[in-house]
Amino acid sequence: MNWIANVVPPRIKDFFSRRDTPENLWIKCPETGQMVFHKDLEQNNYVIPTSNFHMRMTATQRLTMMFDEGKWEDLPIPEVMADPLKFRDEKRYTDRLKDARTKTGMQDAIKLGVGTVDGVPMVIGVQDFDFMGGSLGMAAGEAVVKGLLTATERGLPFVMFAASGGARMQEGILSLMQMPRTTVAIQRLREAKKPYIVVLTNPTTGGVTASYAMLGDVQLAEPGALIGFAGPRVIEQTIREKLPEGFQRSEYLKEHGMVDMVVHRNDLKSTLARLCRLLTKAPAKDMPQAA
Repeated sequence: MNWIANVVPPRIKDFFSRRDTPENLWIKCPETGQMVFHKDLEQNNYVIPTSNFHMRMTATQRLTMMFDEGKWEDLPIPEVMADPLKFRDEKRYTDRLKDARTKTGMQDAIKLGVGTVDGVPMVIGVQDFDFMGGSLGMAAGEAVVKGLLTATERGLPFVMFAASGGARMQEGILSLMQMPRTTVAIQRLREAKKPYIVVLTNPTTGGVTASYAMLGDVQLAEPGALIGFAGPRVIEQTIREKLPEGFQRSEYLKEHGMVDMVVHRNDLKSTLARLCRLLTKAPAKDMPQAA
């Protein structure tokens, strides 16, 4: 009896515990609390079907969604000094970078790709909030500049998906220097007469908002995205007044002229392709060129 009690049940339990059960089968909507099956969420580009809440996407997911057939040419990010200030708070900066790279599989906060979007060739840069809050450091600044210069050299539009908490404090003034550097690169693209389009996603704040995220020829935003320099709580504490409903959300910014269009994620691909055709005077899709 002891043999049966001590050996058989543990063996049975061990057998069933080996079955692989996928994690996060259900995802909770941050707005309504509704549980959504992860496959349904993936098929809807990570937008909650009922509440229309736009969940965050990784850089790879974003590029896969945007480029035709999910294929693109990966642009390598220029290497920079890993820890120029030898910064340390609770952890070494180098350890934080290592953790972020392991977590995201990216070298830094921005990923670049070249390909076609609805048949229109373009360069796309995507900021990944999962990599240290999408913070702007030297590597991210180099990535933006590389994307803009590549678009200039190849004569292509450049689309930037911004998502950031601001400048990277661990790099001090060196991170702030990326703001004018990216601005100069944008000017070069403009001189080449190629479009620079920005898509503001949730959240886009700090030094990123104060530089390349607000310099687009056309400013798009996803619904409900938080967009601003300082956060609402900081502003309220500073001015000691209650802020209007929806303050710093994409819809509010559109009403006040800071954003040109608020576009649902499922419509972004066709909208960007249409804008790029318009701004480059390319023929409309499926329209034969004049002889």
